Amino acid sequence: MSQSDVVPPSRPRGFRRLSSEDVTRESLNSRSPTVVVPPKHLMAPSDAHEVAAAMELARHQLEDFSTPMSGQETPPPSDVTDKYAFAFDIDGVLIRGGRPIPEAIEAMQILNGKNEYGVKVPYIFVTNGGGKTEQERCIQLSKQMDIEVSPGQFICGHTPMREMAAKYTTVLVVGGEGEKCRQVAEGYGFKDVVTPGDIIKDNPDTTPFRKLTEEEYNNSRARNFKETKIEAIFVFADSRDWAGDQQIILDLLLSDGGYLGTRSETFDNGPPVFFSHNDVVWSASHDLTRLGMGALRLSLEAMYKAVTGKQLNTTAYGKPQIGTFQFATRLLQQWRRDTHGIDAPPETVYFVGDTPESDIRGTNEFNKQSENTWYSILVRTGVYEEGTTPKFTPKATVDTVLQAVLHGIEREQKKSFTADLELTQDKLQGTAIADTPGGSADQSRTQSPTRGTTNGVNGST
Repeated sequence: MSQSDVVPPSRPRGFRRLSSEDVTRESLNSRSPTVVVPPKHLMAPSDAHEVAAAMELARHQLEDFSTPMSGQETPPPSDVTDKYAFAFDIDGVLIRGGRPIPEAIEAMQILNGKNEYGVKVPYIFVTNGGGKTEQERCIQLSKQMDIEVSPGQFICGHTPMREMAAKYTTVLVVGGEGEKCRQVAEGYGFKDVVTPGDIIKDNPDTTPFRKLTEEEYNNSRARNFKETKIEAIFVFADSRDWAGDQQIILDLLLSDGGYLGTRSETFDNGPPVFFSHNDVVWSASHDLTRLGMGALRLSLEAMYKAVTGKQLNTTAYGKPQIGTFQFATRLLQQWRRDTHGIDAPPETVYFVGDTPESDIRGTNEFNKQSENTWYSILVRTGVYEEGTTPKFTPKATVDTVLQAVLHGIEREQKKSFTADLELTQDKLQGTAIADTPGGSADQSRTQSPTRGTTNGVNGST
């Protein structure tokens, strides 16, 4: 059976609907599929419910192959198209400085059916932002955007790292606020998670210029690191202490087999280092871009070479790495299979981002090898600076995410109209109508199915 063959969809399992005001990370860590809902929509599903619930069910099915499939039946009628989908970066596209970009709320409403065609469009969120679980991201965005969403719609830079839990037992996780990165790693299945705070608690002289606060000391776990072998280092989120974190990482890289306090004679016996993304800068509430995890990676590699004279090889996940886009494709394919009985991803995925070096580059490069089309759209509300030439060229450049959504929908409507027109012309071949000069078939070629065009769009169609 080919990938695009139609297969009977599975019957959705039951799921919970929890208020965004009351839900906690712990309650979302349940094995039960869950949708996070603004309180005003708790009693009755909103327009966003169908996509959020179906994507959550698809994610559970994708990540839990041991779960038996329910009985198969014909899917109920749906206004959600299966032909195309949207994938959104969050910071600089939907949110800036913790607040929603004004046009983002209307963009979500249009995707959820408030458009002239009455169509609903599926969507997911793909962010390099780390240090929080997908569940926490879900709660946060539901509150910020006042929208019904599910954890299944979120792919973070460190999401693919969960697959490493079976390979490494004792790992160091770096970055983020407080104990959040430890919680993320443990939620992914890592059995023994160490933080920089644990190491400083065991030996305060490790970082001469950093002392733990009382809260950090109490949260850090006591152990003897002279007897602890650290097998891998994971930078899950942006460092809050570059000097201290880099000192600890460098100590491990120079160690003999991952034991702190030792030194390798060749500097080749340290544990591998993994970064959840490689963005050098990112868009925050400040007028100018701020340094990101990619800058920490460059700094660490430079220090390692200065000390050892050797090149440090590290691994990065997130955008633009292909693995993130592959995971997104598998999720969308599972969603389409469950909801429409078609075992193939949507024909086109519109990726909307603000960073040419990660969002646009990753989308364009993945499009070269993917079976479906990934169409890059760059917005001017984040990292990208107006008047500059992006190093990686998007298919379209727009002012806001709202214009990106309108551009994608209009493009799909035109494609659908063209396909219908060609089908009609094929049927009319050899008929009296087709042979009549100036007949309806000829006239229809100059007509457009839309009642307007998307303003502010530069790029190809």
